[in-house]
Parts: sequence; C-alpha cells; structure tokens
Amino acid sequence: MKDTDVRPAHPILEQDHASRWMGIEVLRLADGHATITMRLREEMLNGFGIAHGGMVFAFADSAFALACNPPGETETITVASGVDINFLAPAFPGDVLTAVADRKASAGRSGLYDISITAANDDGGTRLIAEFRGRSRTVPNKAGRGASATNQPEKRTP
Repeated sequence: MKDTDVRPAHPILEQDHASRWMGIEVLRLADGHATITMRLREEMLNGFGIAHGGMVFAFADSAFALACNPPGETETITVASGVDINFLAPAFPGDVLTAVADRKASAGRSGLYDISITAANDDGGTRLIAEFRGRSRTVPNKAGRGASATNQPEKRTP
C-alpha cells in the first residue's frame, strides 16, 4: 500500500462499531503503519476521573489492527496473538490521544508491532500515556473482511 497524506478509510472500519463509538479518526496509513486519534470523553473515564485503562487499550488495539491489515487483502486477516501494555501517565477528559503503530518485525505469518499512545499538551507538546506491544498472526479469512451483519457466519450455541 502506498503512503498517503489524505485521511484514508480502511475496509475493516466499515463494521468496527467499537472504533466508531470511540470516535477514532485515521490520520495516516502505510504498509505496517497507522496513526489514529480520538478525543477522551466523559464516558471513557474511570472512577478516578482519568482515562479508563480499557479505553486506552482498545484505542491502541485499533491502531494495531489497522497497521497489521493491508486494505486490499481479503484472503487473510491478521489478528492479535498476544499483547502487553504499560500505562505510563494518566490521560484526562478532553485530551486528544494519538496512537502511532509501527511494525518492528515480521516472519512468515507472525509479526511484532509497537504502538505509542500520546496526549497533546496545551503548549503544543505531547506526553507519553502508554506503550503497547502487539504480536500478530495472519490466518485465513473465514468470515470475509468487512462482513456485514447480514453475511456474518452463523453463531454456534454451546
């Protein structure tokens, strides 16, 4: 995929209701890279009035998914096989968070990605909120990328 300066769309976002709810905006996509932003809203806070760790994790995970999956690929999908996150500083209501995801290594069907999550400061600088490391695995796309609710595979009951 070619790098672009326009705000690109990505097919996996078409049915990604979580990313839509979070208000994620894609700023940049390239092969093995994604940059996204979102504004931290009141319903994303924990009981201490700071960003809920699960919201920061989900935000980083969306950047990870975008960096792992080239938009034109339909035969396979790349999913997380494991992740680690280190929370380094709190984020506050109204903060604009940015996640920058970069592939560090790939071998066969496995990959390693680092995602840095920052918050913009009033002075124009940024502060590091968290570091997320994702391990990926490419697998066959059995459901069809971008599958709508009408063509999802049948749910199995236990």
